[in-house]
Amino acid sequence: MDYKALAQQTAQEILGYYQDTSGWKVVKNSKKITVSSKASKKFHGNLYRVEGMIPESTSKLSDFLFKPENRVRWDNSLKMYNMVLKIDSDTFLCHTITQSFAMGSISPRDFIDLVSLKHYERNMDVISSTSVDFPAYPPSSSYIRGYNHACGYICLPVQENPTYSKLVMFVQTEMRGKLAPSIIEATMPSNLVSFMLNVKDGIKTQKISSRRGYHHNGHSSFLKKK
Repeated sequence: MDYKALAQQTAQEILGYYQDTSGWKVVKNSKKITVSSKASKKFHGNLYRVEGMIPESTSKLSDFLFKPENRVRWDNSLKMYNMVLKIDSDTFLCHTITQSFAMGSISPRDFIDLVSLKHYERNMDVISSTSVDFPAYPPSSSYIRGYNHACGYICLPVQENPTYSKLVMFVQTEMRGKLAPSIIEATMPSNLVSFMLNVKDGIKTQKISSRRGYHHNGHSSFLKKK
């Protein structure tokens, strides 16, 4: 499979969703986060659009969202998020296992996704993902294998304040299994708001940790100079 070509195609799809302003219906507005939806053209379900402001520069936000190392530390919707194949510095395959949600009515799923980061003009970054078949990680009896149709984030600087970024997320996840669509439609908007709040909290925690590290290193350097 030509993973690089697929990653480029998926990024273009995410850009297309971002530029598409018609047919969206607001389904939740909470804590300065807006969730909209429209019928997906990929499967019998919804494409969700989630928008919010994040107190971080675009480059740092993209780096935070893209790198797999710390994902489970801040994203409490996941049990596991592991890179299983590095294609290049901006593209990899990951194996994800979710937590159950909707008070246990939706059991954990696992996914194999192609994830890619691409930089565009005006400091816009696109992180895209889509599910792929990967023979080294076949579906198991432990989890229902879900499928992510083109999903991703668009990170944009806020012109009035470059220390903030606009984050727009697109999700169209096919849960599979025997779930009634009504359960997904009832629970997904709240879960997407929770995810955006996790991003904000994760960024805040990272900043605090960085400041502590800076003060600690600075103090150590001062002692050495003496």
